Amino acid sequence: MDKRIIINADDFGLCEGVNKAVAQAHTDGVLTSATIMVNMPAADEAVKIAKQLPTLGVGVHLNLLEGRPMSKDTRLDCLLGGDGQFNCSPFKLSVLSIAGNKIRNAIRAELSTQIQWVIDNGLKPTHLDSHKHFHILPTIFPIVCGLARRFEISAVRWPFEPKQVSAMPWPLTNADGRRRAGIVRTMAKINRVQNSQFLKTDCLLGVAHTGRIDVNFFKAVALYNSAETTEVMTHPGFADDLDPGKTRLVKQREVELEALCSERTKQYLKDAGIKLVHYGEL
Repeated sequence: MDKRIIINADDFGLCEGVNKAVAQAHTDGVLTSATIMVNMPAADEAVKIAKQLPTLGVGVHLNLLEGRPMSKDTRLDCLLGGDGQFNCSPFKLSVLSIAGNKIRNAIRAELSTQIQWVIDNGLKPTHLDSHKHFHILPTIFPIVCGLARRFEISAVRWPFEPKQVSAMPWPLTNADGRRRAGIVRTMAKINRVQNSQFLKTDCLLGVAHTGRIDVNFFKAVALYNSAETTEVMTHPGFADDLDPGKTRLVKQREVELEALCSERTKQYLKDAGIKLVHYGEL
């Protein structure tokens, strides 16, 4: 079987600059998929763009960490700041989700509303993932799988990144990237035990290298990744309308856009015999 790679852009709908970059990376580059943050300012525009790009797979970037909730469930108040916006770290979310059924039911209601919004706007989600990987928390992963089943969505991101990706001959990572990848890898292993029905890939690349993805990273993907089905997580964008106070990826998004559209990247993947797909084509 040919190696298959899904190249996904997270944060679709975050702002106009991200939306523009997603469209360009798909039209002129190797991007095959994107996930919408439905409670962000440019979500409506993202839907319009997605409808103009029928070959782009579109999923839902579930979000409990930033922006305003989509549902009116007052049980979510413990996740909000005084301005009515999500104000919760992944760690705090993990602790609160353990506390009892009340908050888990509120989380289910909010995530359901986010998915329904995408469907109501005329798109069929190919898969689910989440902002800062919170969907892999062992208390939340069953909720997300239940929603995938309810909405007939066939795939949920499995963010298992092999440990060797953080070592040579792959491009260098930093200590924070390796630590983050290690935590996510452990949670991913637990998720597979919990429910493997919606896990359609063998690994996810881009966790340890978040903030460091460039053409050389894609060269390594082509040369050293042996998995049959892989997702690569990217964050393309234009920096003009990004708020550095809300995202640590600003100028880096332009580097990733350039890498996604690079002729060198295209040639590396072609020479490796890689088939570019989205989740809806698995």
